[in-house]
Amino acid sequence: MRSVTCSMNVSLDGCIAGPDGGFDRAAPDEEVFRFWTGEIREVGVHLMGRRLYETTLYWETADQDPSLDDASLERAALWKPLPKVVFSTTLSTVQGNARLASGSPAEEIGLLRTGPGAGDIAIGGATLAAEAAASGLIDEYRIVVHPVLVGGGVPFFPRHGRRVDPELVGTRTFSSRFVHLHYRVAH
Repeated sequence: MRSVTCSMNVSLDGCIAGPDGGFDRAAPDEEVFRFWTGEIREVGVHLMGRRLYETTLYWETADQDPSLDDASLERAALWKPLPKVVFSTTLSTVQGNARLASGSPAEEIGLLRTGPGAGDIAIGGATLAAEAAASGLIDEYRIVVHPVLVGGGVPFFPRHGRRVDPELVGTRTFSSRFVHLHYRVAH
């Protein structure tokens, strides 16, 4: 059965966005960028909310940018053909290898887990990931912690009244002080 993974960048104080709706993250260095590109290789389909979808639209045409380096071209080559499912109440169309979700996150994940296909089911976007977490649908958390305190904002782990005791299965510290944490959830 396919695993549902939630990968996110967070501040040291656990926020995916600061009080103003974002945070000036330190730009990931080449080592971190290549790590995230490697994570895409394991994904068979990516579920995302509207804001994340709009942010990632860049990668649909990035391969046409003559100024991109080899690492960015590699990422674009992996991202563009990757199937994407977009959850939105405001979009009527999507571009590239994407489709609008026809059901709830639980319904879509259920179909993807039992249907044909290989690779993880990645889920991204704060609201969508929080809904999936509250329903107990996430099997793994892959977190890159940025060495910055933002002092509040949107928490990575919203309070949903459900205790989860994930198992730490791996860590990696990058030379740029970013830290990757990999947890698996027992269901």
